[in-house]
Amino acid sequence: MGIDLPIIWAVIIAFGLMMYVIMDGFDLGIGILFPFVKDDADRDCMVNTVAPVWDGNETWLVLGGAGLLAAFPLAYSFLLSALYLPLILMLAGLIWRGVAFEFRFKADEEHKWFWGHAFAWGSYIATFFQGVALGAVINGFKVEGPSYIGGAFDWLTPFSVFTGLGLLVAYALLGSTWLIMKTEGDLQQRMIELARPITLTLLAAIAIVSIWTPLTHSAVAHRWFSFPNLIFFAPVPILVLATAWGILQALKGETHAAPFVLALVLLFLGYSGLGISMWPNIIPPDVSIRAAAGPPQSLGFTLVGALFIVPIILTYTAWSYYVFRGKVRVGEGYH
Repeated sequence: MGIDLPIIWAVIIAFGLMMYVIMDGFDLGIGILFPFVKDDADRDCMVNTVAPVWDGNETWLVLGGAGLLAAFPLAYSFLLSALYLPLILMLAGLIWRGVAFEFRFKADEEHKWFWGHAFAWGSYIATFFQGVALGAVINGFKVEGPSYIGGAFDWLTPFSVFTGLGLLVAYALLGSTWLIMKTEGDLQQRMIELARPITLTLLAAIAIVSIWTPLTHSAVAHRWFSFPNLIFFAPVPILVLATAWGILQALKGETHAAPFVLALVLLFLGYSGLGISMWPNIIPPDVSIRAAAGPPQSLGFTLVGALFIVPIILTYTAWSYYVFRGKVRVGEGYH
């Protein structure tokens, strides 16, 4: 039996996107939480917790996009044709947020408020349109042969707007639990207070998406609720409930790392549920991973580069987080 290159590449891309959601999620979550923290010293502390690592977090998004182009050019062309506007708005938000991140530290007091608002709005825009794009992918696209035949605004639906809002809540949870782990004092207490309602709101959003999706898409309903799949996949919603309960309990304790770790588990469970719903398609409703894959020669050639670069990214990412571990206090920081 030969190597199944399309599946290997699908795993690499899924891994890259999962790492992006995890690592840039709490980064964006800090900007989402900015309006809930008024003190400039506390805001400085919030951004200082990610100042040494935030650039590297977005490497995974580049890896996912480049891998999609290299391994699944058909899927890449579909997604850019169907999601051109939300992806452009997402990138604009990321750029605006990145500029604001740097300028806020260097601005005088007269202009610091502007860059603080820019940082927050860039985070909201980038996150919301990531979620909108995700909802559009779940809904599927109008495809005829190798071409996308839908309209420029087919991505804009009530479901995609809801997933956009849901991702804002998810990243806010990652951001708040990250700050619980990295800060102390009044700022940490404020994040604990925010994390409780955010957790419950996210749990409600997950429940609504979990009901809405199978009601809208019969193929998803069949995959989740037919036998024996129902038995195999039943642990996923059970683990979601258990993890959310664990976060709420951990927020009452003294272990500051536990809420963040459990928030990562909750996001991973949601990500795995998405994978179960879409499998084996890369472009719903019926463009499979193998149908969208490039020639075997291209897949093999680019795989060599991916197997070389991914361990390097993992190594420098782990090293940077190790070097800048520990608490960040108000009035201090890495920047």
